[in-house]
Formats: sequence, structure tokens, C-alpha cells
Amino acid sequence: MRNLSFAPEEYFHVYNRGTDKRKIFNDQKDYERFMESLYLFNSPERIVLKTIPKKDRFFYERDDTVVDIGSYCLMPNHFHLLIKSKEENSVSIFMQKLQTAYTMYYNKKYKRSGVLFQGSFKAQHVTRDEYLKYLFSYIHLNPIKIIEPKWKEGGIVNLLKAKDFLNTYKHSSYLDYLTKNRKEIVILNKKAFPEYFESTKNLDDFINFWLTFKEGIKKYI
Repeated sequence: MRNLSFAPEEYFHVYNRGTDKRKIFNDQKDYERFMESLYLFNSPERIVLKTIPKKDRFFYERDDTVVDIGSYCLMPNHFHLLIKSKEENSVSIFMQKLQTAYTMYYNKKYKRSGVLFQGSFKAQHVTRDEYLKYLFSYIHLNPIKIIEPKWKEGGIVNLLKAKDFLNTYKHSSYLDYLTKNRKEIVILNKKAFPEYFESTKNLDDFINFWLTFKEGIKKYI
């Protein structure tokens, strides 16, 4: 049971995985649906996603947002979000909307019933600036496990291959910190988070540091 108060104007690392470690994203459309949901259900208004044409989903005008999202990463059987709360319990409200909507979509598509996620969701209150900055790397580096499952324990085998994979992974916000050309950038509110990376080079240097600094990885992960 989670014993955590989601006070306003606080940062939280939020994550969850499929029940029994099952895959929650089986194809490109599943990833796209969840990212669309990150944007559309981050709103106090009632959203019926199927009534919004797919081409318009990242251009739909919301009156306001429930939370601020700083980064995210979707993996085959789990996801990570870095969130800033806006109102009391706004994180819980947003996560309930997000997970309920995606579970309904998933169960209908794959003709199943019951829970999809392992509990409601997990969360860590981020209180240190150092750790908040680190989370931008931790969240965005998760896809490396797809091609090098043991990299955190043994280090990167092929750094160039790992960076190339990371730079083409579409299911996280990493590309939105490298370029402003993606429509998915509207999921984020970067202004609600400290401006740690003044340039793409700053971000690249920071990512390289955590990819190659084995002792740092062991300490924080």
C-alpha cells in the first residue's frame, strides 16, 4: 500500500508495470495510444478519446492540465513519468484517468478482462534537486535495457550502438529534449521544471556521463 501525500507543487517519479510482468505495449499503436492519453487525459474536462480524430489528438486544445509532465518513457511492460503536482491529489486523479482509459482500450483490443497494471501505481516523492536532475537521465535511459539488459551491472558494451538506439527510440520524451519538431512535445511542460539543460550538448554530455559512469549507476539505481 502506498503511503504518500501528493502535495501541490511537488515533484514525483511515478511508474507502474503490467500485472504478472505482462507486456502492456504490444505494437506501435499501443505506444501511440498511451502517449495520446498522456496528453488528452491530462485535463480536468471529460475526454472521450474515440470522438477525437487521430490526426487531431496532439492538437486538441485543453482548458488546463491536471499535472505537469517533465519526462516519460514507455517500455514493453512498464512506464515511467516525472510529474509535478498542481493541486492536492492531482497526481492520483491524473493517474486514475490515464490507467483506467488505457486498460479499457487494451482489454477491448486484445479481448481480455480484468486488471492490466500491477496495482494503482508506484510513486516516489522527489525532494532533492540533484535527484530530480538525475531522473531525467534515469527515465530516458530505460530503453537501453532492450538491447543491453545487463548494462547497469556490467556497463555498456557498445556505446555508439546504445546512443544510436536511444536517439531513435520514439516512445519517450528524450527526443523532445533533442528537437522541437515532434508533435508529442505538447505532452510536456518543460517550464514547470528546472532548466537543467541549456543546450542539446548539455543533455548529451549528461546522458553520456550516466552511460559510462558505472559507480554512479550502482549508487542511484
